[in-house]
Amino acid sequence: MHSSILCYAALTEGKLPPTGEPSKEPENVTETVAAPDVTLPLAHDAVIRVQKNDPSLAKCFVAVVMALLSVKHFSGSTQKLWDACFLGVLQIVQLTMDSSPLVANRVHNIDVGFAAPIKQHGYHCSVEKRQVMNTEIDYLVLATGMVTIESPGTTVCYQSNPLFKCTFEEATGSAGWNMSRKNERFELNNGSVVQLDHNCTTQKYKSCVTVILRKVTGIWAGTYECGFISGSVRHTAKTQLNVALLPDVITMKISPLTVECSKSSDVYINVTATIPKSTQNFEVLWSNTEGETFCREEEINGELWPKTPAGDTVINQTCAEGRVGYKSRTCDGTTWQPVFSYCINQELNKVLNAAENFQKGLGATQEVAMDIFEGLKNSSKFVSDSSDTMADISASIIILGVMANASKNIVLQEGVFPDFVDTASNILNKTWDGVNTSTVQYMSSNYLQSVEDLVKNIKVNKTRRIISQNLDLKFCSRSDCDMSVFDISVNLSKTTGIMKTVAVKNIMDKLRNNFHKTVPTSLLISATLEDKSESLEITLDFPNKQFNPNKPFCVFWSTTDTSWSDAGCIVKSSDINHTLCKCNHLTSFSVLMAKNDISSYVLSIITNVGLGVSICSLLIFLISESLVWSVVVKTNLSHFRHTAMVNIAMLLLLADCSFLASTSPEILTDTWCLVLTICKHLFFLAMFSWMLCMSAMLVHQLIFVFSPLRKRVFMFLSSIVGYVCPILIVGSSYVYYKYSNKPYHDKKTCWLVFERLLEGSMHAFLLPVGTVTLTNLFFMVVVILTLMKSSVPNGGKADERETAKSILKVVVFLTPLFGVTWVIGFVMVILEKDHPMFAVANFSFTILNSFQGLFILVTGCFAEQKVREELLKLIMAKSKGKSDSTKNLTSTTYTKDK
Repeated sequence: MHSSILCYAALTEGKLPPTGEPSKEPENVTETVAAPDVTLPLAHDAVIRVQKNDPSLAKCFVAVVMALLSVKHFSGSTQKLWDACFLGVLQIVQLTMDSSPLVANRVHNIDVGFAAPIKQHGYHCSVEKRQVMNTEIDYLVLATGMVTIESPGTTVCYQSNPLFKCTFEEATGSAGWNMSRKNERFELNNGSVVQLDHNCTTQKYKSCVTVILRKVTGIWAGTYECGFISGSVRHTAKTQLNVALLPDVITMKISPLTVECSKSSDVYINVTATIPKSTQNFEVLWSNTEGETFCREEEINGELWPKTPAGDTVINQTCAEGRVGYKSRTCDGTTWQPVFSYCINQELNKVLNAAENFQKGLGATQEVAMDIFEGLKNSSKFVSDSSDTMADISASIIILGVMANASKNIVLQEGVFPDFVDTASNILNKTWDGVNTSTVQYMSSNYLQSVEDLVKNIKVNKTRRIISQNLDLKFCSRSDCDMSVFDISVNLSKTTGIMKTVAVKNIMDKLRNNFHKTVPTSLLISATLEDKSESLEITLDFPNKQFNPNKPFCVFWSTTDTSWSDAGCIVKSSDINHTLCKCNHLTSFSVLMAKNDISSYVLSIITNVGLGVSICSLLIFLISESLVWSVVVKTNLSHFRHTAMVNIAMLLLLADCSFLASTSPEILTDTWCLVLTICKHLFFLAMFSWMLCMSAMLVHQLIFVFSPLRKRVFMFLSSIVGYVCPILIVGSSYVYYKYSNKPYHDKKTCWLVFERLLEGSMHAFLLPVGTVTLTNLFFMVVVILTLMKSSVPNGGKADERETAKSILKVVVFLTPLFGVTWVIGFVMVILEKDHPMFAVANFSFTILNSFQGLFILVTGCFAEQKVREELLKLIMAKSKGKSDSTKNLTSTTYTKDK
């Protein structure tokens, strides 16, 4: 067997002269000199590092001999291996000294390699450089043929769990596995797929290492090598793994995507299924779906979205140049949902694939981790349009999550921190738009969890700080940690471990806020502690730069519930400048501020109590009216009066129930919020309209004495004014604002919108109410003047006069009350919240509006003499148990209208 010994040099600068010659000016050339062909009984492959100005290559190979001589103990097979390696090196040294001198560029360090066949006693030997520090050279002797390896031996099934085992008779210092395939070599570490085990030694085999691959796919096919290192000798063995693949990727193309079978019985569809890089045969099955409801075909930005059955999602795999992924769009009923783009940057996709391999345990080393974070940082700097930006942000957060999960099994050193912090900051610099709120909340929660896990799991050796635009990271190894990150002061006393604290900007507005009627502050801080085994107490001092000193809540982010919680956290103190929080656990903390001051809590209590009282009062009024109706309704005027009051009470009851149902709009869906807004708008307008009917009827009866109003006419006109008109006003205003793309209701309050004077849907309520109030006031003045001028009538007209006075009392009392209530509400909308009169208007409106039902009960029932007397008779009759109570009640006669 013939082979060549090849000596070569890696050239970077200058020129190394032959032995004994002085240095010359560098020339930009590279020369290689080969030794003559020789026949050797051994096999050898080595890479040796020689220092600057070394005059002879012979010294290089003498260094190899010295490395082999550093092996102190030989016995059995190790002695045979030594014999083989030593003999091979001696022959190589001799050939090198006889060969032509080396011509190479002068460099600080020259890499010299040589190759020759070395084989003896069934073992193989080679030498490789292991480490170079300054002028020290460390060599590793590679040996094969001494390690026993166990492997499946045959092709394994797709997603099976193959096991490899290597044993060696002698005890060694370390052991590990590598996997290689074409142009790639990976170190194996524990991960989601790789599971290493060193606890398999026996009395015979003092060194052992196994690897189990869980659910293998095509990427795990290759050459597996185990190795045991003892001093300067590494013993290795190799085996091959083949995987009987099912396809990892299937690309299906259907043209056209949908067809109309009802139009023709002969329909042709071209379906193509492509499985890349496969030599096996597969059976492809496919089926069609039928539907009656479709979304029509659309073209957006040159992209065709075909006619699609309801419930189906169309995948468009056409991305812009330099991007990979897909775009999707779902057909919901007959309406297309917005386009979702997951076309990510090509380089970012490579980083994602590397991170997924890292998590599996394939090439999971510190160097690979640093490459991943460097690539992620570079990709996060790219600027693209909004849809592509969200795809890149989503992919970047996924990569952070993958690396966070990997860091639980694979140790990451602090060298990854700078690129990781820059990446996390760059993600928050971008605008998170183009997706719905729930998606942003989901992404931000995953981002926070990933950042917190990575900060906790990455190892650090000393206290230092890493700061970027949106992240400020500090470490503390002292027992008493007192530090500041982004102006948040943190204090923690501990006995062991390193405290890691990171403050984050521009994340709070993206997280879901489950604390109702609060707004988030601008900063979030995450505090973690390595090797936490003690109870602790952390104090955090948050600045109140952007908020008034409203009621603060010290909260932490619960990763389990993906929401804020205040369990274990208290507010120690709060003023206009700071909020001091104390918590008994570590996680991500922040402060939520109440939208208004503490008086809002009092207003909520007044509102709920007042509405409860009003609803009960209105129910009592309606029940009372039903009990005394046949007794007190004897004339047309009394019929008009009680009919109007019953309608007013019923409408106010419905309005109060709608109001009560919308007191917590943050927990309502948009649909329910809209429905309750429409109900309140309609019921309050109808109530005021019936008040207008009552006052107009009174004026007609007193002025047009000889043209009395008949019941049928009154009921017809009142129905038009009291129901039809409010329905038309509410319906037309809703349609107008819907089709003019203006908001009809405010989702935060479930009420109408006030933008400014004469703008906003609020005026569809205020203008009719103001008109009714002014009209009632005018009618009230007319009625008063008429009653003052008229003489006291005789006979049956006396009852009508009393009824007119009772109606006047209701109008006089309720019109200003209800009118003033909504005038105050209008003033409150105009005023700024920091105006000194705002609190007065707010409390006045809340009290008057909440207790309206009680006012109706008082004026329409208790202040009405006839109703009051009849109710007392009913109560007394029931209490005394008189059998003739019914007779006594019904025997009372009143003068009927003729």
